[in-house]
Amino acid sequence: MDSFSAKIKKELSQINNLNNKKLVKAELDGYLLTISSNKFITENQYNINRFSKLLGNLGEDDYKIEMQGKNFCITTKRKIEIGEETKSEEEERAMVRGAFMSSGSVTNPKNVYHLEIVFQTEKNAKIIKNILEKSEIESKILKRDKNYILYIKDGENISEFLAFIGANKSVLDFEDERVLKDMRNKVNRLVNCETANLNKTISSSVRQIEDIKLIKAKKKFDKLTDKEKELANLRIENPDASLSELGNLLDKPISKSGVNHRLEGIKKLADELREK
Repeated sequence: MDSFSAKIKKELSQINNLNNKKLVKAELDGYLLTISSNKFITENQYNINRFSKLLGNLGEDDYKIEMQGKNFCITTKRKIEIGEETKSEEEERAMVRGAFMSSGSVTNPKNVYHLEIVFQTEKNAKIIKNILEKSEIESKILKRDKNYILYIKDGENISEFLAFIGANKSVLDFEDERVLKDMRNKVNRLVNCETANLNKTISSSVRQIEDIKLIKAKKKFDKLTDKEKELANLRIENPDASLSELGNLLDKPISKSGVNHRLEGIKKLADELREK
């Protein structure tokens, strides 16, 4: 299990609500929504402990826990009990929490934003989806092999989901990673933009220097105006300078557009010489 998911489940397993039978039943029903053959398998010890506590709290002592390789396996005869009765918001939160504990996972937000819960049937996936919709938490369902996956890919919705099921510390950890990730992305965008601008400046500078060298090679430098000559010499001496920087280096500084105008005059003469 991804370490980020494991931390969330550890936190959820420590929620102290076992004295409330309705919440215990709702959370247990959430577990049962995701499994088949009344067999629950997990590699997470906090998870198996939580499930067994929920069963024991409701007087379900007819179950057994065994190891299957590195996994814990718990088998119970308890059937899911979801009737038509209206559930409180806390009971619905508990049910969603149980479903997530049973077969949910969250990718580390350092990488991508992705939360999912695996169900055996589309009907059961929709039960959880409908509960989330009441709290305006958007999710989708897709079919993967024989399973139905309820998933969330939006960072804000994942954060709201974690808060909804009571993983308050995990929400803070998730938000910290979101902030750092957004900052990294912003810095990368700025760096990429600066790099693109620098490449553009260098590319333009190379073309401008080629024009000037051509004019000098053809011994037509005197055909330039004095202002164009001054700029041409500065460009040769400062190949990495931007147009604004070139303008400030002139004896009488001019704007970027003024520099561009003089460069156009240089380019025009170079193009005429190339055509001859």
